[in-house]
Amino acid sequence: MTRTPLVAPLLGLAVVLLSAAPALGQAPAPAARSTAKAAAVSPAISDVLKTPRPKGGEWLGLYLMDKKVGYFFTDLAPVPGRPNQVKSINELVFKATVGSKPSERVHREERIYEAKPGGRLLSFVVEQRGDGGEQRLEATQTAEGLRVVRKRPGLPEEVRMLPASRETVEDADQARVAIHRKATVVGTITDGTDLESYKVTTTLERQEERMVRGVKVRLHKAQTLSEKEKVPVVAYVTDEGEMVEVDFGETMKARSESEAVAKRLDVVEVFGLTRIVLPRQLPAEARSIPGRAVLVMKGLPEKFQVNSYRQKFVKLPDGNVEVTLSADLPRQASLKPAPLADPDGGENLKATIIVESDNAEIRKLAKKLGGSDKDAYTVAKKIVTWVATSLEKDYGASADRASDVLRQMKGDCTEHSLLAVAMLRALGIPARRVDGVVYMMNEDGVPAFYWHEWIEAYVGEWTQMDPTFNQIVADATHFGVGQEGNAEITPLIGQLKVVEVRDRPSGATGSQAPAGR
Repeated sequence: MTRTPLVAPLLGLAVVLLSAAPALGQAPAPAARSTAKAAAVSPAISDVLKTPRPKGGEWLGLYLMDKKVGYFFTDLAPVPGRPNQVKSINELVFKATVGSKPSERVHREERIYEAKPGGRLLSFVVEQRGDGGEQRLEATQTAEGLRVVRKRPGLPEEVRMLPASRETVEDADQARVAIHRKATVVGTITDGTDLESYKVTTTLERQEERMVRGVKVRLHKAQTLSEKEKVPVVAYVTDEGEMVEVDFGETMKARSESEAVAKRLDVVEVFGLTRIVLPRQLPAEARSIPGRAVLVMKGLPEKFQVNSYRQKFVKLPDGNVEVTLSADLPRQASLKPAPLADPDGGENLKATIIVESDNAEIRKLAKKLGGSDKDAYTVAKKIVTWVATSLEKDYGASADRASDVLRQMKGDCTEHSLLAVAMLRALGIPARRVDGVVYMMNEDGVPAFYWHEWIEAYVGEWTQMDPTFNQIVADATHFGVGQEGNAEITPLIGQLKVVEVRDRPSGATGSQAPAGR
């Protein structure tokens, strides 16, 4: 059994909300609006302080498919005693059940900026607790770049030097800055999970009327898009500066609430809530190598319909899409020795704070497993087999860092994939994680797709492998829609449907795309 890998992408998407639009909650009291008047006197103060916001922070509930799975606390204000600095505080709590195990994550960020227009990000602290592990990141801008100290219980401190962050104080609340300026805001966010910097853009859309607490109100509408998550985050804001709702498509919403209401959560089993039920079982051929499965899907946006060596798409007259999933061994003639250049320019060989392919213990183990073999596919099979047979399958033993997975030696699909990718990259084999769904029948006997994560390795051509189920070729029960735990897949949750399982393709010709190898 695999745990749904949705918790991390949902967390990442929620952090975009926190970073780009932290001022959410109840209507600002008159005292809170005084900030704008004070700011108007001093032209040296950023626009982020010229917009009204509730005094003392705000609370909002987080809903997944109309089920309460978490809440936020956010605040942004001048630093007491330091009027030339601004502090942004954002805390996210996520609680749900994954299978039979409870999953709880707490992600808290405090960021300090210069208060002047275009003020620099000076420092930040990120604290993570619960499912995924515990750690504290303390980052400071220095003349040499961003210095990050990583602290974990029982382990020595780690220091990383990263390029200087280009994030400014306006990026702490792009939505309200855009509304204040009546213009698009473009900036950069240094992500609190992977420490990479991403372009973030907020644009204004046409105002919209909605019922707010029984009263029809005309709301400003600001859309924020991160180049990492690629999911539009739409905020609805009153003339008085209250952000009453934030939408992440149809899947996830944040709603302004009192503290007591925000903390009142539903009991949600994410694994079952987000599955995609099939009208009948997949044929036995889907489990074979070579193998095939043919499905008719509804609710699959066109951007996901990219033909590859594993997935072919045909648009049907009724608006649905026929999807042919296939699996086969990589072509013998294409196999090459490691190390290999990354055909995508280097991202799939990169060591990061999450993948950690530069970790000494990971490198040592990967080299031992690879042995004297040079053929990249042979080595990749050894790595995948070792991960599949050595890690204990444990639904609730999550870890968000490859070194943590190696230390605890247990986990679900996300941990298996993360460690396998880290070891492959350590040996110079380009690799990445694949997010999507896999076919299973659980105890209730219902044929369904469940959210899953596996890997793709470049061994002279790309090939998908599943280190959770010990498949050296991921069979045709796997349908991939994203990469690297990215939140881009979240709008599919609750929208994607399988309306038919076919025995063979229709034979129609769909729009062709590069094969993806």
